[in-house]
Amino acid sequence: MYRRFIQKSIEHRFNDSKVVIVIGPRQVGKTSLIEEILSNKTYLELNGDDMADRSFFDDINTEKLKSYLGDSKFLFVDEAQKIPNIGDALKIIHDKIKSVKVLVTGSSSLELNQKIKESLTGRKWEYSLFPISWSEFEAKHGILTAQKQLEPRLVFGMYPEVLNQPKDQVEILKSLSSSYLFKDIFALHSLKRPEILDKILRALAYQVGSEVSYNEIAQLVGADKNTVINYIELLCKAYVVYKLPSFSRNLRNEIKMNQKIYFYDNGIRNVVIGNLQPFHLRNDVGQLWENFLITERLKHNTYAQRIIKPYFWRTTTQREIDYVEDSDGQIAAFEFKWAALKKSRMDKEFQEVYQTEIKTIHQDNFRGFVMGDATDE
Repeated sequence: MYRRFIQKSIEHRFNDSKVVIVIGPRQVGKTSLIEEILSNKTYLELNGDDMADRSFFDDINTEKLKSYLGDSKFLFVDEAQKIPNIGDALKIIHDKIKSVKVLVTGSSSLELNQKIKESLTGRKWEYSLFPISWSEFEAKHGILTAQKQLEPRLVFGMYPEVLNQPKDQVEILKSLSSSYLFKDIFALHSLKRPEILDKILRALAYQVGSEVSYNEIAQLVGADKNTVINYIELLCKAYVVYKLPSFSRNLRNEIKMNQKIYFYDNGIRNVVIGNLQPFHLRNDVGQLWENFLITERLKHNTYAQRIIKPYFWRTTTQREIDYVEDSDGQIAAFEFKWAALKKSRMDKEFQEVYQTEIKTIHQDNFRGFVMGDATDE
């Protein structure tokens, strides 16, 4: 089992009465994390996937809650997005049963945030959990072993089950991509054309690192632009992909409204396009490296609770920077190259206007970018 870096943060919240909520993709270890945290505690566990457990929250009241909880000091509600009135129920528990600490997991933000937003205002701590981060991977295996695994991880990704069962990693990825990741989308939304979702996902997988044109994807998959926009939004809320907006402040010819879309896991991206070839045989090394670095940076920034805004930068004259961060007006810029000896063309105008250096991240120095403050590199 991998030690998750948010474990200590969650345990520190046991000193107050607020509800702890952990949200993230399916199969990233949310349930295992909470069960590990509560392993030496007395707790009641309820699962939103279980019809009998869901009925527990019907016509909920204080006396009913107390009778079910018994001597339990903790209540763990797994897959909470499946429970219709979960927000009101958690509010009652928080307000009326002060002796019980509540921990909640959800595999999707599709419905859970809407159900708990108003009910738990000022009553919750929220955490995100992703596939294993490079920091967590290295903490378990050590620097040298982790470094030897870099190329396989760029192909097969960082899902816990993939890491724990390498002999079955292809079958595991196929299972994840065909069912688990989309379970919430199909369960919570009546998609008129579910086959379009698969086509859109494949189009996004091929366009990693490129600006996304909704019109172009619409023509490619045979759907209208609004359908494409809505389906991509569902994929984002289900933690399959995420958006990176364009950066613009001062220069007149900067691209202002476009977006790039990346996958939360390289392995999922690769199985979507049906390409799990070894790293040295691939012609998409740049895309894999870019998706990996930006996603690992997202994990680090989220877990470290860094308040930053991430972007890419491009102008109408095709000048481009792979990744830009804005932290309280302090701009940091990065170019990604797999080979350390491959030179980057640094944009002098960007450096002068935004008063920052452009740093190149490659396979020899990437640890500082994905594990710590890259400005120290």
